[in-house]
Amino acid sequence: MRSILAAIMRLVTGVRRLPALPHADGPAVYFANHASHMDFAVVWAALPDEERERTRPAAAEDYWNATKLRRCVACQLFRAILIPRREVTRANHPAERLAAALEAGCSVILFPEGTRSENGETGEFKSGLYHLAKRHPEIPLVPVHLENLSRILPKGSLLPVPLIAQAHFRTPIHIEAGESKPVFLARARAALEDPVAP
Repeated sequence: MRSILAAIMRLVTGVRRLPALPHADGPAVYFANHASHMDFAVVWAALPDEERERTRPAAAEDYWNATKLRRCVACQLFRAILIPRREVTRANHPAERLAAALEAGCSVILFPEGTRSENGETGEFKSGLYHLAKRHPEIPLVPVHLENLSRILPKGSLLPVPLIAQAHFRTPIHIEAGESKPVFLARARAALEDPVAP
């Protein structure tokens, strides 16, 4: 069922399947700019079959848990990790849920901005990516630059516009020993936005 869904996503958005992973085999964190509710599905659909089967996207709990249909799409079809954005405590912290998935051998997709962009520009990164990288410095962090998603399904829109999306998988990065949170997040954001990156 999920392979059919991935094929439909590629057909609807025009995103191409990644021929090979940009990192060695094993769990990875794919982090992308965020402009549309279709973003995580596009990154997921672009992955090779085997990697896609073990990859779980992070999704906003308040949105995707609001109705039975949304919950079914997120949790049953995509096996999403629902992330709280309100009343976050140490016990339900997003980094804990994502780390548990990595420790179970899954890759994860996340959006460090924490919310969709209003103007198509990449916003400031929240600290979750830093905490995840610090906890698992051995796991590759793969920047994925998404293009055209804000035009295909703009914020507030229900139906997609027929345009071609692109998912550019960049060279993986790792946190460096002693690297501070502001320096790491600035470097991660630059890696995502680099227009000449492969």
